Amino acid sequence: MKFKAIRNYFNFSKDQQKGILSLFFVIIALQLVYYFVDFTSPSKVNPEKQKWLSLESQIDSMENSSGKEVPKIYPFNPNFITDYKGYKLGMSVVELDRLHAFRKENKYVNSAKEFQVVTGVSDSFLKVISPYFKFPDWVKNKPMFKLVAFSNTNTEVFSKKEKIVVKDINQATQEDLIKINGIGEAISMRILKFKESLGGFVSMEQMKDVWGLSPEVVQCLNAGFKVGSLSNIKKIDINNASVKELAQFPYFKYNLAREIVIYRSMNGDIKNAADLTKIKGMSVENANIIALYLDF
Repeated sequence: MKFKAIRNYFNFSKDQQKGILSLFFVIIALQLVYYFVDFTSPSKVNPEKQKWLSLESQIDSMENSSGKEVPKIYPFNPNFITDYKGYKLGMSVVELDRLHAFRKENKYVNSAKEFQVVTGVSDSFLKVISPYFKFPDWVKNKPMFKLVAFSNTNTEVFSKKEKIVVKDINQATQEDLIKINGIGEAISMRILKFKESLGGFVSMEQMKDVWGLSPEVVQCLNAGFKVGSLSNIKKIDINNASVKELAQFPYFKYNLAREIVIYRSMNGDIKNAADLTKIKGMSVENANIIALYLDF
C-alpha cells in the first residue's frame, strides 16, 4: 500500500519528462562550462611591486653567487692587523692579543718569521698568509750600520754617504735626514711632518714614535742629531683647552682628550706629569715627554 503511494509521486507526464530531461542537460552543460572556462579576473600588477620583486630576485642571485666566492686577500703590513682583519684571516684571539701586546711596546715585526715568533701562528697558517705580507722597502734592503767613536770628543758619527756632525733635529732638513742610512724621502718627510704637527721635538726618544723607523735607524739618528732650543714650541693649556683643541695634539686622540676633560672636572687642575699618568688611556711611557708640550 505504501509502495503504491510513493510510486504515484514518480508518475510524470510527457511534458514533465521533457522538462526534467532538459534540466538535466542544462546542469551537465553548466558543469562542463565551469570545468573548462577560467572565470578568474586578471590581477592588476602593481608596477612598484613588480620592480621590488625583480630587485629581490637579483639580490637573491647575488647572495647565492657571493657565497661561492673566495674572499680576495690584498697585500698588507702585518704590524697593523686589526681584530676584524685577523678574524677574517683566521687568527685566534690569543694570537691577535700577542701581536697587539708586542705593538704596544712600539716594536715591529720585519719578517714572516718574526711574525710567527711573536704571534705563535702555525707553520701551515703562516705559509698561506705570508705571501701577502708587505713590509716597507727599507726592511727588504736592511743596511748594515757602523758607529765610529772618537776619543777626542763625545760625539758619535757614522759612515754612509759621508760623516755627519751632530745637528739640532729641529733644524734638520730633508737632505740632512736622508744622509742617515735607512731613511729615504718618504720617511724623512714623515719625520718632518711629525715635527711640524708637534711644533718641534723635545726629546730624541720621540723618534720611536715615527712609524717605519727601526731601532738601528733610531740609533743612528741619536748619533747624528740632538734636540736643541725649545723656544718655538707653543704649549697647550692643559687645564683650559677644550676637547677639540686637545684632540688636535698628535699625542691626544679624541677619546683621550675627552678623558682629560673628565679628569679635570672631577679632580681639579692637572699639575704635573704624575697627574697625567692617572688619566685613563694616557701612555705612562710618554707622560714626561708629553708634559713638555703642556702648560700646567
